[in-house]
Amino acid sequence: MARVVSLFLPTWPTDRVRRKAGDAAPPAEAPLVLIGRDKNRRVVLAADAAALAAGLRPGMPVTKAQVLVPGLAIQDADRQADAEALERLAVWMLRFAPIVAPDPPDGIVIDTTGADHLHGGEVAMLDGLVGRLAMSGIVARAAIADSWGAAHALARYGDQAIRIAPAGHGHLVLEPLALEALRIAPSTAAELRRLGFQRIGDLLKQPRAPLALRFGPEIGRRIDQALGNTAEPIDPVRPPDIVEVRRAFAEPIGAAETIARYIGKLVDKLCSLMEQRGLGARRLDLICQRVDSQAQAIRVGMAMPVRDAKRLTKLLCDKVETIAPGFGIEMMILAATSADPLERSQAVSSLVEETEPDVSDLIDTLMNRVGERAVYCLAPVASDVPERSVSKVPAMAPDTGAGWPGHWLRPARLLPQPDPVETVALLPDHPPVSFTWRGVRRRVKRADGPERVFGEWWKRDAEVMAVRDYFRVEDDAGERYWLYRAGDGEDAATGSHRWFLHGVFG
Repeated sequence: MARVVSLFLPTWPTDRVRRKAGDAAPPAEAPLVLIGRDKNRRVVLAADAAALAAGLRPGMPVTKAQVLVPGLAIQDADRQADAEALERLAVWMLRFAPIVAPDPPDGIVIDTTGADHLHGGEVAMLDGLVGRLAMSGIVARAAIADSWGAAHALARYGDQAIRIAPAGHGHLVLEPLALEALRIAPSTAAELRRLGFQRIGDLLKQPRAPLALRFGPEIGRRIDQALGNTAEPIDPVRPPDIVEVRRAFAEPIGAAETIARYIGKLVDKLCSLMEQRGLGARRLDLICQRVDSQAQAIRVGMAMPVRDAKRLTKLLCDKVETIAPGFGIEMMILAATSADPLERSQAVSSLVEETEPDVSDLIDTLMNRVGERAVYCLAPVASDVPERSVSKVPAMAPDTGAGWPGHWLRPARLLPQPDPVETVALLPDHPPVSFTWRGVRRRVKRADGPERVFGEWWKRDAEVMAVRDYFRVEDDAGERYWLYRAGDGEDAATGSHRWFLHGVFG
């Protein structure tokens, strides 16, 4: 089933102006409007959140806006620049899915069918999208649904900043929305209201023929698009310097074996082009255009630049079963949407020099099955606080040579969050005699410690006096644990003096 994301950027023109101005932009709390001409009048064309909160609206005369908000920041609107920047933003979002297109004047549409698992699921994907835009100073709302029309409506007229409609939602999610959510003309919506229609649900209860007779086919077409009954093709944006090959078919194809055969041919051509440019693919997108104007896409990613045709073909063919050819595929497009420089390498004979085993092929296979975030390595971080001393890095990240200090043993398993335990112990320096963890009481047979860890006062003011005393303990069953006491056992300012289990030794 198709899944489509609609991103709504309610203050896109003013956000773009602020980003372009950088440090010279007006403060975020200062109202900003962009103005232009409507015939002989100077009117507000766009307003930021502060201006909207002050009562300013697009279409308002500039003189009235200046009276309502003294000291109002005013700049000229540039709709051409807004459109160009929106297209560049759509190109940047190709990292989330193969099919992305601008939805002018203030949105982006993304076909994420089969791609959400690569980003940790739909919830994590939308949170990441909106979060990254927020960090860049761009306000965004997002919705995902079974069709472009439904996602567009929920993003702009829903009651949540991030809305995930369940798969197969039908008309239920549309019924409470305003008429304008159908993307009909404002004049049509106003006339419908005069007739007593207030919500989309009111229209869905009516027969189509009288509506079409009075308003034409637009209302019915928009309803069918929102319900997914009528195809609404997304014309994906393409970077200007993309490496791409395509194949059109005189007769549509649909068999998995035929699709796989032509994938191999396209990969051979793409690898030849990349070799001419000295590139290796980090991400490949295969888009299959069907005869019904719908597109099916699959994506594979690589941990390192790759130009091996056999390897890339295998990765793509592993996902052929996810392609729904429908009545047939009339064109296939293969693009290296992410590519890095890759020099030619000469094979080294094992008689001359031993080579390290290449596990990148295995890493690529795992990444494309379970998602890039699920395959990673752990790297050391310069911190004495255990939970901060490790970070996740890409699986094939180069070795920096850094390591963890070896003078204190560390557990093989570190809990994501320390678990509180109940203990019997003498203060201030004695290890526990026994502790209860997750309802099971364990008697301590041996212990070593304490190892004192001080808080990182240069990072957080609350850690100026913070102290932890860690102990390695072994219970009477031979299992070993890593426990700590919050505080030095004497001064209450150093911690709560409660005990926690932080790790388990193998």
